[in-house]
Amino acid sequence: MTELSWNVLNIDCEAEANDISVKLRALVSGELRKRGLVVAVSGGIDSSVCAALAVRALGNQRVQGLILPERDSSDESATRAQALCEFLGMPVLSMNIAPTLEAIGCYRWRDEAVRRAVPEYQDDWGMKIVIAGGLSGQINHFRIVAQSPDGQRIERRLDLVDYLQIVAATNFKQRIRKTLEYFHADRLNYAVVGTPNRLEYDQGFFVKNGDGSADVKPIAHLYKTQVYAMARFLGLPKGICDAAPTTDTYSLPQGQDEFYFALPYRDMDLALWAYVHGIPAGQLAKALQVNEQQAARVYADIEAKRRAARYLHLAALLVKPVDGQSG
Repeated sequence: MTELSWNVLNIDCEAEANDISVKLRALVSGELRKRGLVVAVSGGIDSSVCAALAVRALGNQRVQGLILPERDSSDESATRAQALCEFLGMPVLSMNIAPTLEAIGCYRWRDEAVRRAVPEYQDDWGMKIVIAGGLSGQINHFRIVAQSPDGQRIERRLDLVDYLQIVAATNFKQRIRKTLEYFHADRLNYAVVGTPNRLEYDQGFFVKNGDGSADVKPIAHLYKTQVYAMARFLGLPKGICDAAPTTDTYSLPQGQDEFYFALPYRDMDLALWAYVHGIPAGQLAKALQVNEQQAARVYADIEAKRRAARYLHLAALLVKPVDGQSG
């Protein structure tokens, strides 16, 4: 390859959709031995495509949709999720998990750490965490952004202890959702679908025993650019196909590139593809229109996140082998 091209991310969507559908059917009826699939639908592109592929594989009456908003969820996300389930004709249940999160201390633990960093923060303020430093040659670090109802905006660096507490508290959201997914899966004798794309799966953008838990992950091999292409091929509603990726975790709008990834998803897709295929940083720099040093830093960030993701992918470790068991 003499020049890195965006065309490397092109796929035959029809062939890919058919292949995924065939394999899903085989896995559900074969290795998993289940009657159908449960998909938690967030209104985002990944869960929407997973739901559509599940319906394509099994039919809409064997796919149970769940919509699980909470206090910080965008109303627009829930609206898109409901529209998606209606479009696919699949049964859907909706439950606001905010009371559960309140009861186990999610918001209290989060706000306690937020106020240590921003004493001005009040219950009616919005907040989010943003990443900084890595692409400018500094060590990655996190900052908190808090905003009052009248628009006063405060941004400060987060200490590690406060960052960890905020993330640990917000991880309750993904873990409670997964608990409900498995309740309905057990009730129906269904399997649970995980919705990470290739970028998220590779780079560890998921919560262990939260959205990282599943029985089958249909799009973990597809880059997010390819997931968007699949959504358009499947004819999903325009609002879903055009929706920008967000975490939908914090009360202020937050892009995935603000919180975790070094670049917007399309650039990260190309960077990860290039890294996986051994493309020199100079070629990536030219494709992304950045300098070679910046491209090398993107590669370094990919490597760092892969190291961190190894723990997230690990199953429970055994101190000693268990006789008669293969794994």
